[in-house]
Amino acid sequence: MDQGNTAFILIAAALVLLMTPGLAFFYGGLVKAKSVISMMMMSFGALGLIGVLWVLYGYAIAFPGAEGTVFAWSIDMNAVGLNSLIEVPEGAAYPPLAFVAFQATFAIITVALVSGAIADRAKFGAWMVFAGVWATVVYFPVASWVFNFGLAEDGSFAYGGWLTHGLQDIFGVGTIDFAGGTAVHINAGAAALALALVLGKRVGFAKGVSVPHNPPFVLLGAGLLWFGWFGFNAGSELAADGTAALAFVNTIAAPAAALLAWLLVEKIKDGKPTSVGAASGAVAGLVAITPACGSLTPGWAVVLGLVAGAVCALAIDLKFKLGFDDSLDVVGIHLVGGLIGTLYLGFFANGTGLVYSGNLTQLLVQAIAALSVLVYSFVLAFVIGLIIEKTMGFRVKNEDEIAGIDTVIHGEEGYILTDAK
Repeated sequence: MDQGNTAFILIAAALVLLMTPGLAFFYGGLVKAKSVISMMMMSFGALGLIGVLWVLYGYAIAFPGAEGTVFAWSIDMNAVGLNSLIEVPEGAAYPPLAFVAFQATFAIITVALVSGAIADRAKFGAWMVFAGVWATVVYFPVASWVFNFGLAEDGSFAYGGWLTHGLQDIFGVGTIDFAGGTAVHINAGAAALALALVLGKRVGFAKGVSVPHNPPFVLLGAGLLWFGWFGFNAGSELAADGTAALAFVNTIAAPAAALLAWLLVEKIKDGKPTSVGAASGAVAGLVAITPACGSLTPGWAVVLGLVAGAVCALAIDLKFKLGFDDSLDVVGIHLVGGLIGTLYLGFFANGTGLVYSGNLTQLLVQAIAALSVLVYSFVLAFVIGLIIEKTMGFRVKNEDEIAGIDTVIHGEEGYILTDAK
């Protein structure tokens, strides 16, 4: 067993786990002051629930071995509860549970990302029901489509997800998704759009009405996300090697360029670059580089960051033009950014992109993967959300929304400026 790579994977897992509290700060600063507890609790609720479900059966669905090479939903019954993975096989590069821990953090952050679309108006209990069901029928299977792989004794892939190695059998190249542009960001962004449609618009929804109540929280959250993202991207190599180093550098380059591009668009559009814009631009760049971090030269990573930062800065206004209330721009940043990063590989992926291969096969495969995940996640999230809304109710009462839902749902306030008498 390689202790260096084992340590690398475990440290990367810890970094990715930190991203969920970071997301809580990022989202918490963007909402109004009377909803900050509710917003942050949805991230922490996802952390608790998905962490347990992953151990019970999530990993067994996401990584069913050779059974999961086809589209059909499958589960490895031997992996339920993880007891069979405690022993380290002879000759293994790292303990199976190290990989289990690393992938658990992906599941947690993906579910938490969705919550940003329903800020200020969602019941916590309904959110937890949605999170558990959506993770079970959407995230766990989609993770299998992308991440389920194993190695034969000769080092070749013995099996794999249908988006990666399944499409490779058909087209000669498989989907490139190094760290989760499809499984994480397109998946979460599509679900966020569905929930935004199910819950409807906030009271008084209009451009300029809702402003972030705590930009320092937003910057803190973005900083924690960026820090954790090094584990997200470089850690996905599962080895401390040259590819991990490339992913690490690209995780600096792309978000840095996206930050600058977002600020430039803000300056041109609104006359002032903002701190929230800087944080949002960095996150947009991180989203876009996620699928591509191991397959681009640093120069092309910078270009990707510039494109993602500029396009996402414009995309966040789509909700006002199209009439859906994606509270914290999960669609504009994660869905759009994920699509940009995934499709960009069709042109610039090392070796197989258009500029290197002279053909569009890689772009076709990337588009199939992006569209498949988008449609699957959107449809099921919409159905799950609608059932919850029609039964137990997903949205709070309008009067509770106006008053602020922290005290109504959690009996707490984010800020107590004076002692009660």
